[in-house]
Amino acid sequence: MAFIKSILTVSVDNQLRSRGIQMLRNTRLVTGIGVCACSALIFTPSSQESSIQHATDVKFQEWQNVIHAPEGRVDRQVKVVDIGESNVAVGVLFRDRIEANDEPIGGIVHTHVSEVYYITKGSGILVTGGTLLDRRDAPSNSDIVEVLVGDSFFTSVARGDGQVREVREGDIVVIPAGVFHGWHSVDERVEMVSIRPDPKKVLPAGYVNPYAE
Repeated sequence: MAFIKSILTVSVDNQLRSRGIQMLRNTRLVTGIGVCACSALIFTPSSQESSIQHATDVKFQEWQNVIHAPEGRVDRQVKVVDIGESNVAVGVLFRDRIEANDEPIGGIVHTHVSEVYYITKGSGILVTGGTLLDRRDAPSNSDIVEVLVGDSFFTSVARGDGQVREVREGDIVVIPAGVFHGWHSVDERVEMVSIRPDPKKVLPAGYVNPYAE
């Protein structure tokens, strides 16, 4: 009986050892597959590289031609560029002399598109934020909505409300989407380049102003 018991014990031990080795092998196999899968996800070229493989230039003379175009519009788009997940537009604006008074400050709010103003000439008092007093939507078929800054509305704030600051040549102001901006006064004609991030791609990618061509 002892002899038979010994044989049975050895047999069971061998089976358990065999199963343990197989389970270890299976575990290593699954682990290896998992590591390979994770590596594939991390290092897949599509997750590392953008589909956009070129840069876009906006030459000094291009935007100068646009801002001084003969039709005299105060806000013009120069180019709208597709950068993959979003668009970026480059526009130019000017504001002629504005005298300060006691009336509310008129301005505009853009729903989806932010702006980064770079003041290239002149000086004035720019107001951002504040309590909006009214609202008038820009027409959906207007140049403002279709080309310049997407859905927007005109509004006003009381003088002294919001952030009030003097801007002059060389200054930069970042205006997020949804933030009011308007001019309290302009001492001498202000000219600006506006960089316009467009995360929802509401602007026409590929647009080039005829005066920039």
